[in-house]
Amino acid sequence: MAERLGVGHVSLTGNGTLALMLAIRALDLRGEIITTPFSFVATSHALRWAGLTPVFADIDPVSLNLDPAAAEAAITPRTGGLLPVHVYGRPCALALDELARARGLPLLYDAAHVFGARATPALAGRGDMAVLSFHATKVFHTFEGGAVVSPDAETKRRVDRLRNFGFASETEVVDVGINAKMNELQAAFGLLHLDRLDAAIAARAAIAAAYRAGLADVPGIACPTPSALATDNHGYFPIRVGVDHPGGRDGLYRRLREAGILARRYFHPLISDFPMYRDAPGAQPDNLPVARRVAAEILCLPIFPDMTAADRDRIIEVVRRPA
Repeated sequence: MAERLGVGHVSLTGNGTLALMLAIRALDLRGEIITTPFSFVATSHALRWAGLTPVFADIDPVSLNLDPAAAEAAITPRTGGLLPVHVYGRPCALALDELARARGLPLLYDAAHVFGARATPALAGRGDMAVLSFHATKVFHTFEGGAVVSPDAETKRRVDRLRNFGFASETEVVDVGINAKMNELQAAFGLLHLDRLDAAIAARAAIAAAYRAGLADVPGIACPTPSALATDNHGYFPIRVGVDHPGGRDGLYRRLREAGILARRYFHPLISDFPMYRDAPGAQPDNLPVARRVAAEILCLPIFPDMTAADRDRIIEVVRRPA
């Protein structure tokens, strides 16, 4: 796993949320943590479970990741770190790493989506620590699973203790740990999946290319632009549905569902719209204009290696069809 990710120190976990909880503990994060509202809710839940306060900052309109300028504007004397997300496996701006270094703040990346995306530096190796998810919806998966990427051997040893109840030896407990280990069945499945990963990504790339070609001239539909910072793992195919498209995003979502096509409004609603986060710092709607607009337009089309050409073309036909 470490070789494939291009990093030195990996600890496997039962899922990605457990990985986040372990990394937060290993970094000893305190106070307010600046993060994105445009992510799966587990990103902020892990902070709250650790007794930390998420502070929401707006996102970049192209990458859909945390905006470095918005993150910098959100820093106060209470800020204890940054938790950006490489959304859809597309890399965050390197300016976030520079900002964290300049302000002396811990930087933890939620890299749940990045497996199989290649970049320099390696996406899983950026920041002080990073975490990945190997849930069944990901490009690489172990049914359920995750990983923590540590910067050095000593940090990895602490993570390994934390994921195993704090045991340092058979009889010695040195930390307040939990049971966050990956089990043997998950690991065995992951080894089998690694051998097939390149072929799976190539199949996904062909589907993504067909989507782009088939939807290029559809009014109100914007396909994702390739990132200049990394190769794509094609884990997701998010489109933006504007007002020029009949019925808008929600109308298209309903038409796809009626046709038996399970597209997802991923991520909608924003984390900051959920009841437990509406009063969090930065959650006010006027503080997140880009994130709010993207959440109202985003729709992820199905993409998986075994998708048939007939199913792919049927999805394109429904998107192209007038309401």
